[in-house]
Amino acid sequence: MSKKNRLIVLLYVAALCSQNLCAQPRVMGVEEMFRLADENSRSVQVYATGKEAASEALKAARNQRLPDITASVSGSYWGNGKLWDRDFGNAMKIDMPHWGNNFSLEVQQMIYTGGAVNSGIELASLGKRQAELGWEKNLELARQVIADMQARCGQGTVLRNDITRYEFQQESLKLQLARVTDACKIMNHRLVTALHLPEQTLVVPDSALLEAEVQALAESDWQELAMRSNITLKQTETDIEVNKQLAKRERSERLPKISLFAAEHLDGPITIEVPVLDNNFNYWYVGVNVSYNFSALFKNARKLKQAKLNVRRAQETHELAQEQVENTVQASYTDFLTAFTELKTQEKNVQLANENYSVTSNRYRNDLALLTDMLDAGNTKLSADI
Repeated sequence: MSKKNRLIVLLYVAALCSQNLCAQPRVMGVEEMFRLADENSRSVQVYATGKEAASEALKAARNQRLPDITASVSGSYWGNGKLWDRDFGNAMKIDMPHWGNNFSLEVQQMIYTGGAVNSGIELASLGKRQAELGWEKNLELARQVIADMQARCGQGTVLRNDITRYEFQQESLKLQLARVTDACKIMNHRLVTALHLPEQTLVVPDSALLEAEVQALAESDWQELAMRSNITLKQTETDIEVNKQLAKRERSERLPKISLFAAEHLDGPITIEVPVLDNNFNYWYVGVNVSYNFSALFKNARKLKQAKLNVRRAQETHELAQEQVENTVQASYTDFLTAFTELKTQEKNVQLANENYSVTSNRYRNDLALLTDMLDAGNTKLSADI
């Protein structure tokens, strides 16, 4: 490494430390990395929770083979009735017992459902297997990434930009120029399409912006704005609320149902008597009913647990999305700052290349430089301009 490169590295490290970004070293083996990934990786946690939820879904599907047990009790108040002839003549008041009650206990065991229950169990089993495969794949990918990182750290591999003075090839410069031109065409087309401008419009950047000072927000401000406005985070927050409501609905299946009822009837003829009475009969009643599905205690327990796991999975997915947004904002902000450094560097390169070309050209005209020196200077200038 040259002295210049060493100086650059030292200045870079000093700048990081001055901004409290200098990380504390920690010796870590591969097994410890795997353990920390299993315990803390958001992505692995999401798949693990999904696997657990799929397992509960399978158990809930199997519970559908169990019998349904329902009990209900109701109390009612009956009003007095009225009896008419079929032509509504000869009205007569009928005294009735006013207090009514009903108790019922019903047990139902499905014998044949056309394969619906077995198909549900098979689907849940396949869902569990799918979740297991996703979890295993994600875990394997996480371990592979960590293994690669460990290998690179062990080899001491780092990124380097070596400044060379070899001759630039003319065809390479043409290719670079073509890429820059094509990139400008693509960006211009996107701008024209997004702004609904005429198709042949050529958008030219305002050079005055280069002289203006950019008032950039701090990274923390961008992070806060992203956490508050990112659509993906809003969607994952909504998913959490949806799963909470689904869990609440499953929980309600284990609670008693209370209902009020009222009715008024006008029947005729009266067929419950033998012989049948050819009369009209009017009666009314109001009451309250309490019912409880005992089978929910053992059939909905797995569904409730699955719903809770889905809530946790939605929360973990939201946290994973937050982590990804935070990483994206940090990378974008770093690239944003790097762009200013690159701009200044390129401007300096153009200045130095022009000065070098001017000096070399004068020396070449005075027979103080070789033709290869002139070609090198020309290629360097072209490269800097591109």
